[in-house]
Amino acid sequence: MMEDSAVSDVVIAGAGIVGLATALALAERRPRATITVLEKEPGVGRHQTGHNSGVIHSGIYYRPQSLKARLCVEGVARLKHFCRTHGIPYEDCGKVIVAVSEDELPRLEALYRQGQANGVPGLELIDDRALRRIEPHARGLAALHSPETAIVDYRTVAGAIARLLAERGVRLVTGARLTALETAQGLLEAVTPRGRFRMALLVNCAGLYSDSVARLAGLNPPVRIMPFRGEYYRLRPERAGLVRGLIYPVPNPRLPFLGVHLTRTIHGEVEAGPNALLAFAREGYRLGRVNPGELWDVLTYPGFWTMARRWWRVGIEEFVRSVSSRSFARAVRRLLPEIRQEDLVRAGAGVRAQAVDEHGNLVDDFVIMEGEASLHVLNAPSPAATASLAIGHYIAGLIADRLG
Repeated sequence: MMEDSAVSDVVIAGAGIVGLATALALAERRPRATITVLEKEPGVGRHQTGHNSGVIHSGIYYRPQSLKARLCVEGVARLKHFCRTHGIPYEDCGKVIVAVSEDELPRLEALYRQGQANGVPGLELIDDRALRRIEPHARGLAALHSPETAIVDYRTVAGAIARLLAERGVRLVTGARLTALETAQGLLEAVTPRGRFRMALLVNCAGLYSDSVARLAGLNPPVRIMPFRGEYYRLRPERAGLVRGLIYPVPNPRLPFLGVHLTRTIHGEVEAGPNALLAFAREGYRLGRVNPGELWDVLTYPGFWTMARRWWRVGIEEFVRSVSSRSFARAVRRLLPEIRQEDLVRAGAGVRAQAVDEHGNLVDDFVIMEGEASLHVLNAPSPAATASLAIGHYIAGLIADRLG
């Protein structure tokens, strides 16, 4: 079925949780605005939203005053309120970040200070005895305890937002991959298999394809999206009792990845992962999947080669963990010594849309770029799901200013 080309005030490209939350915030702020959401998949939340560990992050890891820090802490409150209001289950299961060696202790203390600066509630540095009371099977020299870190199913949240949007008259068009942006009668026009959609303003929340959409809009974005596959294992049900909540390592402060960790899900399972391995396709959920055009896009970007020279050893370690369950189990045993290789069963994988700049830096903060008739969310990896409602509120403010 082809859609008509009636003019929308705003067209949002992408029905992941950030795009949906932006549409909801704008509908609340400007109830008379005509809003259309275009999604290339047959339903909402099919990529980063539906392929993550389901953690509601508290805001520990992010540089104070950064967008990530501000919007994550605000987003936690908004998300939990939304879940309570709409009957979506979530659980304040708590989280420990465990230092297993002496050299990790200063980094653990730095995380504590950073979390305090960001206004994360209830943070506490604990010793090994307190750690064993919270997570009896974890081992470490010390830990940082975040009691209000929680878990939820983000696909359920996205579905609830989509239903609210329908009630408020927001048009959601699925199967509408954006293939071109043209100008018609002084307005932007999105070309899709479902028809053409004219708009006063385009808001790009296309996640893995956000830089591609920005280029379609005639911009030269300062970053390129690199897809990093994160693979998960699941603990066998009879071993799930080894983990009560969330157990994380002390991360490498130079990388925007949190390391292999253990996560209890809202459905009662325990996942181990993810690793972080460069994928050869933007939707490269399997190790062997290659998209030649998308791979070429990576290989011809100068920032990729700078990044590769800087982090090639880490890349090899991640590849070994990807192909070897023995190596993956060894990474898990740093936190949970009782884990055996046979306790782990391969589960799914997600792909993180990570922006890399021309100097090879993995961009750590959210990136939002404005064009003449467009606004682009160019880097929104974790904790974007946690922060989604706050991100939506923030972007809706920018949109309202643009619409006048």
